[in-house]
Amino acid sequence: MAETLILPPSTNRAELYEALYPQIEALVATESDLIANLSNVAAALKEAFGFFWVGFYMVKEGQLVLGPFQGPIACTRIPFRKGVCGACYTRQETIIVPDVEQFPGHIACSSASKSEVVVPVFHRNGTVAMVLDVDSDQLDDFSEADAAGLEKIMKLIERKM
Repeated sequence: MAETLILPPSTNRAELYEALYPQIEALVATESDLIANLSNVAAALKEAFGFFWVGFYMVKEGQLVLGPFQGPIACTRIPFRKGVCGACYTRQETIIVPDVEQFPGHIACSSASKSEVVVPVFHRNGTVAMVLDVDSDQLDDFSEADAAGLEKIMKLIERKM
C-alpha cells in the first residue's frame, strides 16, 4: 500500500469509509503482527477523518488496557463496567454517544472529547478481545454510517486474530 491514503473529495462519511476500506484491507493483508495492524488502522482512521482520538483498548488482566492509538495521552486502564468502553465491552455492541457528558459513568480521559463511538472486536470464540474507541471534539459527530464503517473495518482485524 502507498504511504498516503487516497480518498475522494467528499465529506460524506459513508463514501469515505468505502474508499478507505480496501486500503486498510491491503495494509493488513500481508502483516501478521496484531499491534502493527492496530497501529496502522488507528493512523489511517485519524488521517482519513481527522478524529480527535482513535485507539484500541485490549482485554488484559481483567480490564481494558490501552493499546495502539493516535491522539493525545489517554487513560491507560478502564474497568469492564466503567465508561463507554466498558459499556461496549459488557454489552458486546457498538455504542454511539452524541454527548459524552450525558453518558452515565463516562470517564473523562480528555475534557476536549465531546462525542464518541466504540466498537467491539471479537475473538473467533465470540468473546470481546478489544474495543476500538473513536472520540471527537465535536458534539453529535457520529452516526450509523460511522458505526457501520468502523464495524466493517474491525471485521478485517477479527479475521487476522
